[in-house]
Order: sequence, then structure tokens, then C-alpha cells
Amino acid sequence: MYPLKFIPVFQRRIWGGRRLRQVLERPIPRELQGSLLGESWELADLPPGSVKADSIGALPDGSLSNRIAHGPYRGRSFRDIFTAHSAQIMGEAAALNGYFPLLIKFLDAQQNLSVQVHPDVSYAQKHPGAHLKNEAWYVLQADPGAKIYNGLKPNVDRNTFQNALQTGQVEPLLNAIPARAGDCHYLESGAVHALGAGVLAAEVQTPSDTTFRIFDWNRLMTDGKPRALHVEQALEVVNFNAPAPHNNSQTKRHMEDFQITDLVACEHFSVSRVEIGDGTYPLGEALIKGKPQVWIMLAGQAVIDSQHGFPVAVEPGETVLIPALLKSPRMRVVSPCTWLQIQMP
Repeated sequence: MYPLKFIPVFQRRIWGGRRLRQVLERPIPRELQGSLLGESWELADLPPGSVKADSIGALPDGSLSNRIAHGPYRGRSFRDIFTAHSAQIMGEAAALNGYFPLLIKFLDAQQNLSVQVHPDVSYAQKHPGAHLKNEAWYVLQADPGAKIYNGLKPNVDRNTFQNALQTGQVEPLLNAIPARAGDCHYLESGAVHALGAGVLAAEVQTPSDTTFRIFDWNRLMTDGKPRALHVEQALEVVNFNAPAPHNNSQTKRHMEDFQITDLVACEHFSVSRVEIGDGTYPLGEALIKGKPQVWIMLAGQAVIDSQHGFPVAVEPGETVLIPALLKSPRMRVVSPCTWLQIQMP
């Protein structure tokens, strides 16, 4: 077993743009290079029934798994590798019904995403086709004036919200937050939210593709028809009593030579930003500690190696999964590095 990088799976979206290639330099397949791409699924291991039928990369049973990008497992699906080596990959962390418990994406919002909400545990338990979804957005790039919508303003109740949906005047009820590169926003299930136009973000989430679209900015698709809404389901899920979101709290600490900024922590995952200068550093005691790591490289170049003997180079825009039981892992920094570190409880 060695650190794993993945072949991204891109999704066309009406709100997408070109920055997945222009900014992140993701390797867009030729057949998609003329498309508006809103999502790059960087690490997915979704079970049957999880993915919409029109999702690129979905299998007929509604499952989706990235393929390994390099090394001895190159071209094989992550599902196969995870099935065979889950103990090595997960260590002390728990899998989710035999599947990897996170979904990692990049989002490019050239236009506003729909105003939406995701199921909570209670709804998912009552509806087998729905899956819990909590997520976090890390802003990679934002145009001047760009916004993120997270939650409703105080005192917005169900009746007020329903009336706004009928009149199309939803935006005044949303909690709008300026989007700034380096900020991280936690979006709990039940929170009404939308990524605003002009934002490029990394998304960390529980493995679910269940989204209830409430409002789509009165937008029409290329066929002149509006996208389908899921208002009835959404109103069952919206938490009208949720407190105002606490976003962008950043706690700095040092762990040996690593400077760590803690961004988000919830029961499903935590997100931190890690920085390190040139040199060679052991990773086991400082960062890994018997649990898997997902890294999203933001800046710099490094090589991750171990006694298993297959070195892996990591560059900006790449996502890498570091197995929990990698033996004596170490990192050789070619140029000073910054990355997002995602951990599981």
C-alpha cells in the first residue's frame, strides 16, 4: 500500500465554468473540454443507489468510484482497492458500511448554485433513498463581491420562507457571507445554502449525492425550462431553528515543525490547513497517528515516501489519500507546502 492519487471525475453543471482547468490545471478529458464543468470529484467511493443516473462516471447500479492515477494500482477502481485493503487504509478510523466515509470535490461556480438543503440523520433513516450530507467549503479563489449563502436570517420561519419561494424573493432571507480565499465554511445538514457566483472551492463532505433544490434563481436551462425543484422534501429537512453559522474561526497551533490552522471540526470530519518549509519530515507521530489522511495540495511540491517503497509526488490541485498504516511515512518538501488536511474521528 502507498499514498493514493486519483483520476478525477468531472460533472457538467449549468452553473459551471472553466477554472477547474485554467486555475487548478485538472486534466480535463478531450470530450469535456468544451463543456461548462462545475464539479471535479477527486475522491469518491459511493455505494449503489447513491448517484444520480445522469452523473458522469456512475455505474448502472448508482455507484461511483474514482480510479487510481498512478503506481502499481494505476487504472484500478478505488472500490476494489478499498475492499482489499480497508484495514491498512483506515487503521483506527471507521469505514461507513464498508465504504470510504468521505467525498472530496472541487467546485467552480461561474453562476450561483441553486439554493438547496441536504438531509439530516432523521430524514435519511425514514427515506432509504436519501443519504445524510454534511459538508465544508474551503474557498480557493473568489471574485470581488462574491458571496456564500449559509443559513437563513434570524426569525425566518416556515411560512415566511414558503411565501418567498412563491414570489421568487428568496435572496433577502439568506445569510450572505463575503467569499474570501482561505476561508472555510461548515454547512450542516438542514442548513439552507448556496455557493455564489465567482467562487472556486474545495468541498469536503459525507458521501452523499442527495440534494433538495429549493430555489434556482428563476433560471432556465438551455431547453427553456426551469430545473426541477424539491420544495416539499426540502421543507421537511430545513432547520428553521438553527443558530447563525460560526464560520471562518481559525485556530493556529504547532505540531513539531508543522504549522497547523484548524478550520472545521464536526462528528464526521475535521479540516485543517497545514504549512511546512523545505526539508524532510516524518509524518507518523506528527500528523497521521494511526488514522487515514486526505490531503488537498494548495501550494508547493513534495514527495511522500515510506518503507513500503513507492514514493509519490504531490503538486498543487492534487488530492492524495495517505493510508493510516503506512509504515514510517515521511515527506520530502521540494518547495514550501500548504495543504488541506482532512481527518476522520
